[in-house]
Amino acid sequence: MPLSEGWRTGLIGGAWLVAAAWMHRAANMVWGMPALPDLTGPDWEIGPGLMPRLAVVVPAKDEAESLEATLETLRQQEYPYLQVVVVDDRSTDATGTIADSFAERYPERFEALHITDLPEGWLGKTWAMDAGMRQCPEAEYVLFTDADILFSPSVLWRALALAEVSRADHVVVLPSPLARTWGEGVLLGFCQLMSLWATRLWKVADPRARRDVMGVGAFNLVRRSSFEELGGWFPQRMVVLEDLTVGRRMKAAGMRTQVGTAPGLVLVHWATGVRGIVRVTTKNLFSSVNFRPALLLAGCMTIVMLCLAPLAGLFWLPTLLPCVLTLLSIFVCYRMWGEVTGIDERNFFAYPLGAGLLLWAMVRSMVVVMVKRGVLWRGTFYPLAALQRENGPFRWEKEAAAMRARQRRETPSPLRRWVDARKARRKGKPHAGR
Repeated sequence: MPLSEGWRTGLIGGAWLVAAAWMHRAANMVWGMPALPDLTGPDWEIGPGLMPRLAVVVPAKDEAESLEATLETLRQQEYPYLQVVVVDDRSTDATGTIADSFAERYPERFEALHITDLPEGWLGKTWAMDAGMRQCPEAEYVLFTDADILFSPSVLWRALALAEVSRADHVVVLPSPLARTWGEGVLLGFCQLMSLWATRLWKVADPRARRDVMGVGAFNLVRRSSFEELGGWFPQRMVVLEDLTVGRRMKAAGMRTQVGTAPGLVLVHWATGVRGIVRVTTKNLFSSVNFRPALLLAGCMTIVMLCLAPLAGLFWLPTLLPCVLTLLSIFVCYRMWGEVTGIDERNFFAYPLGAGLLLWAMVRSMVVVMVKRGVLWRGTFYPLAALQRENGPFRWEKEAAAMRARQRRETPSPLRRWVDARKARRKGKPHAGR
């Protein structure tokens, strides 16, 4: 079709803008990812010097199929000052029996907690994690994880060393996803690719990069005193993306956050097959935009423009070069991610299929939640209206700003203290600032 000069210029300019964005992101990834602490290295074999007490909270709802393997890897941990609290969250299978078995056989390390009722105004998982944390009041650090994670024997030791060296209040260790089918690898690989546009991992530890936050359900390690300073789990008791929100809250409050890589040390199998992954993400994808259809559709359009449009540009000579540069940059990102998480870089060649699967999962998440007018999670239905009040993307930044404003009011500036001292001297009264 003949194009007007305006359309021709716009398409060529758009292709170069997309290429520039991908090249910039790929270059940053090549420079930034190697700077992340790699816990597999010899620098972290020493472990923490102060040997703080660590508690691991494992919330489990009908997880009998995977729980025993997870607890066995926690039993084999080399870290000596460790307490594991397994929270049986209203399970209807053998989850509670498995938890009791480990608590009976290894009472020095394991404790089983059974929850039978869910208080109003709480999600099941956040309530389970809050209850588990209250069971270990002496722990200086608390690791929140899932019931389908496999840990290497030294990873907790190494993660605490990272927390101590970096003086971090929140540490995330990136898990290695297990892709047992080709489709799982394609979808997970593309999800990793798009996560680069949400968070620059190499900027998470930078307090000035306020939008770069991280949290994963597989490995969320918090300094207990810092987490309790923010109110613990209560402020986010109805938040669906509870793992990411922990990092968002702590970063917004000005606390230290750190991300470490650990290829092969923390393993997770998200779900079985593409259909399983899509079902698991039903509650997550729509909640990530606070259940706003316009924002989710904007995200879908972004995927089309960044990832699918360059493929069409390969068939038009004026946009061939920028589109080739775009694809080369995407391949570099796949390669870098593969070194960290183990997802095969050859999934790059199927990334258009990964894009289509993610678009399907996003639209499906929106349709299912809107039709049901809520989210069914861990056997409990939560109304959409209640979730929208609690899952705002900017809520934690606003609350942190309000907290800092209160602190400024409660802590007078040096000038304010000087003025108050002058007034007190004029009145002949002693002043506390002297």
